[in-house]
Amino acid sequence: MVDRTFARGHNAARRVHGRGAQSIGNSGNNPQAICAGERPKDYVPLSARLGTDVKASRGLGSQPRARDALRVAFDSRPAADVRGVGRYSRCLLTALRETGGTGVEIIETHRPRRADVFHSPWMEGAILRSPCPMVVTLHDLSALKRASEHLRAGMRMRLRHLAVQRAVRVIVPTEAVAGDAVERVGVERERIVVIPEAPDSTMYTRPAEEITAVRERFGLPELYLLWVGSLRHPDPRKHVAKLAATPRELPLVLVGPTRPWAHELPDVILTGEVSDEELAAIYSGAHALVMASEDEGFGLPAVEALACGTPVAACEVPALREVLGERAAFVERGDLQSLIEAAERTRRPAPAPPAWTWQDAARSTWHVYRDVVAQTEGSRPVAWSLTEPRAELE
Repeated sequence: MVDRTFARGHNAARRVHGRGAQSIGNSGNNPQAICAGERPKDYVPLSARLGTDVKASRGLGSQPRARDALRVAFDSRPAADVRGVGRYSRCLLTALRETGGTGVEIIETHRPRRADVFHSPWMEGAILRSPCPMVVTLHDLSALKRASEHLRAGMRMRLRHLAVQRAVRVIVPTEAVAGDAVERVGVERERIVVIPEAPDSTMYTRPAEEITAVRERFGLPELYLLWVGSLRHPDPRKHVAKLAATPRELPLVLVGPTRPWAHELPDVILTGEVSDEELAAIYSGAHALVMASEDEGFGLPAVEALACGTPVAACEVPALREVLGERAAFVERGDLQSLIEAAERTRRPAPAPPAWTWQDAARSTWHVYRDVVAQTEGSRPVAWSLTEPRAELE
């Protein structure tokens, strides 16, 4: 194993902890944050990190609020997370600001006072008694399908489910997760809205000089297979250890934050955390991305790889098939030898990713907010507009 661990960019290993008075859940994997804890002193809202006006984003400006403006409280705490929920929160919040148009206001807070809608972009931020109509995004419920998780689930998980059940709308990235939300959480299908995710704007095929630079920086070979995800804790559904032990012709590069257990994986190259620009170059230089998961909620690394021109080989799981269609080489779930062989057989150019952007996702989310207000407040007029026509998923 070659160990090259780095921490770069806004993906640095920093978690933001904090909770609303009635928030059910934790930030990251710290169980002590469930019922206690405040934001650290160095906490900076996403609006400030992105250079937007902090007072305006928090509704602290000198201008009075228009009576018919649409005010949205958005829980931006998970934006610091290096996992997919962090990418979702950062990209969606940025796109919401870009597409909001006139007559709307976004407040970064997990204490939704004086708001028309509260959006929790993760299950852990759902509130049992929200003071305004609540929208919750569920990303992946695969953990609930494992018997061991059910045995360990106690009052905390039941309260999370109850909070989600009280949401006026639940956003999911795929129909596969929608089915899981109905079966596992008890959400009525008519309250669920499917809004796909998308590659970040930084994910595009990088020029040869950038690819060469990241190869030198991380000691990567000329040809390699790639896996992207968190290596902080072993995830049984990801099968990373089995993937590392599977015979192959090309080296395997694992990208993502690590803990000591990952350093014991045989015959792999670890990069640790990388910036988005570095990740795009690593994608661009890879022979193929491999996804060995037995279950996924969306599979964001797959669409990121395709956006960078890199072929994808994946195990046959409902969400990946729904998102990728024929854009990837699929093998039977759990057959990692066939997965490696399929990845090594792939050739460029890779198919283009689905024609769906974060701006499209944001416009669809604005429509969810509008529908929630219309449902809960009847005929109250809300004068607002989007910046562009809504696009459709292809």
